[in-house]
Amino acid sequence: MKSKMNREELIELVQKIYNLDLPETEHSEYVNQFNNSGVPHPAPSNLIFWNDIELTPEEVVEIALNYKKDKE
Repeated sequence: MKSKMNREELIELVQKIYNLDLPETEHSEYVNQFNNSGVPHPAPSNLIFWNDIELTPEEVVEIALNYKKDKE
């Protein structure tokens, strides 16, 4: 079930994901929470892990929130 988070909560969550000193299980929980945060982007964690450039947490959240699926 996706829960809607506000921008500030999302930034805090992404900052936690960027913290590589976390135990793996805790880190995975934060990634799953971000993927189920209710943002329009279909796979928001890809913006962190599979991006050609390193984005700040704020940039990740902005892209995830402003994602619009291309109309075919």
